Amino acid sequence: MRERIRWKKTGGLLWAGLLAVLLLAGCANNGPAGANQGSGEGEDEGQDGRLKVVATYSIVYDIVKQVGGDHVDVISLAPVGSNPHEFDPRPADVTNTADADAIFYNGMNLEAGNSWFEKLLETAGKDGEDAPVYLISEGVEVQYLTEAGNEGESDPHAWLDLRNGVIYAQNAQAALTEIDPDNSEDYAANAESYIAELEQLHDEAVERFQEIPESQRFLVTSEGAFKYFSEAYGIEAGYIWEINSESEGTPAQVQAIVDEIKSRDVKGLFVETSVDPRSMESVSRDSGVPIVGEVFTDSLGKPGETGDTYLDMMRTNIETIIEGLK
Repeated sequence: MRERIRWKKTGGLLWAGLLAVLLLAGCANNGPAGANQGSGEGEDEGQDGRLKVVATYSIVYDIVKQVGGDHVDVISLAPVGSNPHEFDPRPADVTNTADADAIFYNGMNLEAGNSWFEKLLETAGKDGEDAPVYLISEGVEVQYLTEAGNEGESDPHAWLDLRNGVIYAQNAQAALTEIDPDNSEDYAANAESYIAELEQLHDEAVERFQEIPESQRFLVTSEGAFKYFSEAYGIEAGYIWEINSESEGTPAQVQAIVDEIKSRDVKGLFVETSVDPRSMESVSRDSGVPIVGEVFTDSLGKPGETGDTYLDMMRTNIETIIEGLK
């Protein structure tokens, strides 16, 4: 299952030099090494023989944690509520990555902004040999971007189809078993029960979306993150921009979706928890259609709040979208 990676030198000397300085600063920092993780846990990572695992963002963090259970301490690089497309690692991230027993990333164009993940691995000395680097989305049937300038690039939001969440969990189980075979039975048991919950929620969602008239099954969000979701649950997806980047929410993008909203007689819009809502607010004003719900895409909810696990995030999305489309 594992994709073991030997990263190529990128030539980003300025960036690498800066991160080297940050690494030294992080080593001298007396604050908790896990202060940037998605769960609020991790300050004592690696104690009691547990694996030290780094995930690039909170959704992968939670899936690995659910499968790993008490045998792993997992840290998320991109904090809850942040945008993993464009992330700037901090000193603690360099330190944690350098010290990790395993690293999990989504791939498929998610961590590609400014090549931050590749550069982080290079600076932290992780070439895939001293600690394995796992592509958790391996085996997913990829969908592709279509907007000018991004044609043919992978759409990374595979986790928004619960069937792909199952693949992520299976890959996490295989990876953890490979590096920690002594606890393989626990990983298998955790994965089995977790996957059963994901599959049950998927089946329920398929049935419930079919109860909505087809003409009403049009989901409008800021980012076009719902390709996988829409295919899985029989709806169409519209958006202001296709993928989070440095240029989003332009007047032309806003006008295009406003025109489509009016032509389809859309009754409600949705905004993402990890996206600035101002562009969707502009769409709402220009179209006269209200924002009826908030959905999760690139991040879990804050610990202790709605959507703070992958399973609850997906359950909440399904409930919010169904009610909004009705």
